Amino acid sequence: MLTPLDIHNQEFRRVLRGYSEDEVDDFLDRVVADFETLLKQNAELRDEVETLRARVEQYRQLENTLHGALIVAQETAEEVKQAARKEAQLIVREAEEEAGRRIAGSEARVRENEDRLAQLHREAAGFRAQLRSHLESQLAMLAEGVQGPGGVRRAEQAAGGPATASAGGPGFAAGAKPGDTQVVAAQRSAAP
Repeated sequence: MLTPLDIHNQEFRRVLRGYSEDEVDDFLDRVVADFETLLKQNAELRDEVETLRARVEQYRQLENTLHGALIVAQETAEEVKQAARKEAQLIVREAEEEAGRRIAGSEARVRENEDRLAQLHREAAGFRAQLRSHLESQLAMLAEGVQGPGGVRRAEQAAGGPATASAGGPGFAAGAKPGDTQVVAAQRSAAP
């Protein structure tokens, strides 16, 4: 490649009727100056190109790194989503199972309470029937104890009174009606 020094050192032979030596030297000086400028610019551009190539390479590496990181992030995000879905399904399943257990337990308690309530109703009905029977037997015993074997009241027999009494009479409370069954409030004591 031609250098400015080659141009500067270039010698031309002298010929008759040749170019003006001073003009050729001036022109060669200008060519040398321009050629040096172009070579400097070319060197600067080459350096700039190398710098830009290095930057482009850095950007490519950065792009590859970012692309790899993006892929990893997407894969990680997908894994996190899948894990979250699985965990949510597990939580829902466990909640449904727990709800089922609680409902079954509540239903069992309701059945137990209903059974207990029915048992209490049966016991109450039995108790009422026993109480009614007991009261009826007590009333029958009272009625039998108040009246003698012939229908005469024992209290009146002991006092020597009449066999029957009218309303308001001895052995009846004030306001009693004939036909009411009453017990004599105070027994008269029989003298021996």
